[in-house]
Amino acid sequence: MHLRYIFITGGVVSSLGKGITSGSIAMLLESRGLKIAMLKLDPYLNVDPGTMNPLQHGEVYVTDDGAETDLDLGHYYRYSNSPLSKLSNATSGQIYETVIKKERRGDFLGNTVQVIPHITDEIKQRILDASTQDPQTDVVMIEIGGTAGDIESLPFLEAIRQFRNERPRDCINIHLTYVPYLKAAGELKTKPTQHSVQVLRGIGIIPDILLCRSENSLSEEIKDKISIHCSVPKEAVIDEPDVSFSIYEVPLALNKQGLDGKICDLLTLPKGKADLTEWEEILRKMRSLKKTVNIGIVGKYLDHKDAYKSVFEALQHAAIANGVILKIHPFDADKIVEHGDVKEALGMLDGYLVPGGFGKRGWIGKILTAKHCRENKIPYFGLCLGMQVQCVEFARHVLGINDANSTEMDPESPHPIIFLLEEQKNVKNLGGTMRLGSYNCSLKKGSKAHQAYQADLIAERHRHRYEFNNDYKDRFEKNGLHLTGLLEGGELCEIAELADHPWMVGVQYHPEFKSKPTAPHPLFRDFIAAAGNR
Repeated sequence: MHLRYIFITGGVVSSLGKGITSGSIAMLLESRGLKIAMLKLDPYLNVDPGTMNPLQHGEVYVTDDGAETDLDLGHYYRYSNSPLSKLSNATSGQIYETVIKKERRGDFLGNTVQVIPHITDEIKQRILDASTQDPQTDVVMIEIGGTAGDIESLPFLEAIRQFRNERPRDCINIHLTYVPYLKAAGELKTKPTQHSVQVLRGIGIIPDILLCRSENSLSEEIKDKISIHCSVPKEAVIDEPDVSFSIYEVPLALNKQGLDGKICDLLTLPKGKADLTEWEEILRKMRSLKKTVNIGIVGKYLDHKDAYKSVFEALQHAAIANGVILKIHPFDADKIVEHGDVKEALGMLDGYLVPGGFGKRGWIGKILTAKHCRENKIPYFGLCLGMQVQCVEFARHVLGINDANSTEMDPESPHPIIFLLEEQKNVKNLGGTMRLGSYNCSLKKGSKAHQAYQADLIAERHRHRYEFNNDYKDRFEKNGLHLTGLLEGGELCEIAELADHPWMVGVQYHPEFKSKPTAPHPLFRDFIAAAGNR
């Protein structure tokens, strides 16, 4: 079967949930036996989101091959089985950089280099490259970031217009738009959707399907109006109202309206029956939960709900697996110090998680959190920086090394428990130069990590520059903080566990990137189990 392509654009406003919608469509098509590849095209000029502030952009999602990508790839991973790699995300920065390098080499034989055809050709090549990740791919889904009408999105929209013009029978365009409810007028307004579609039609793109985000379901009258004004058949006007219970309802809601069947008809794809039993079982379990587990997250980007997106989702997956309701309590690490009384500031919740991060702000508050959990036998889970926090806290308050630190926080520290990797010392460019991607880790038998994974060797994704300093390894081990996971064939610490504690585990990697509702991450699962036991 030759390849088919689905382009997904957004209109009216941002944050409509294109990533969740794209992942949901991929899952529905997979449930019919199709193989899906996915690509996110981002219009910003950064080469990747690696140097962007999480408060602006949200989390950076890392793939096995070490690409720092948009957080929507996390949605793709959680909803679908699409292969994800550096070929699954492309930015304007990457595309312009590639074209300019070609021009400098003389690849264009003296031609004037322009947005059309050179930039648009490179975008089209990225679409073709995405399909090569799995030779069995049937459908490539391409999500275009931004909103129709944005200046920076225009080269991408022109590229997909050309792409479809070259393959008219193999492509469809799905436009995700917004139908707002005006409380004062007491009615839904279709005009923003009409204008958004007009922008696309002005570029030469006519949507085949309109997905209409709204607070509530659309009436038949509203769908008629949208159909007439947007030149889209009424059966292809599909509403996507806010879900009342969980974002994992979205695929089932779209399937109920026949979206996946409509896509198969338009692309003449084999129309097998969708098997959604696993997904339906997850939602059934979620609705039957009764006991609540309270988890504190101590971080510094909590004002932006997407900054720790994969962490929140991995905790939710673990809660479902344990049959409990998850209640998250966010704590700004800075305010713990300002409060003065740590126990009063943090309370006595069932467990605490310290996620990854960079820089000094909030460092002391995180150390005080680890101390609070260690002394009060409260389950603690440290991710990346959270493991480093755990180690420095142990050195200061158990080993008595009062000035123990990380050289990230104090480059002149006399006791660098955490220090810069040797190969990082001469790095000048910050973008894409950390320890990135999947590395193998050997687990110590009998450890909590080994019990969780039920394996001797695992692979997890990394994103950091600093490591545990093995000069302190023996002192740590003798006093009860054990290094239970080491880089395969090496000595770098990947996992640290406190003995004589219900569950205090820190990991140097980011396990949240490999958790799905259908396959909760084992460490998150066991952390929530330990918290539930309180």
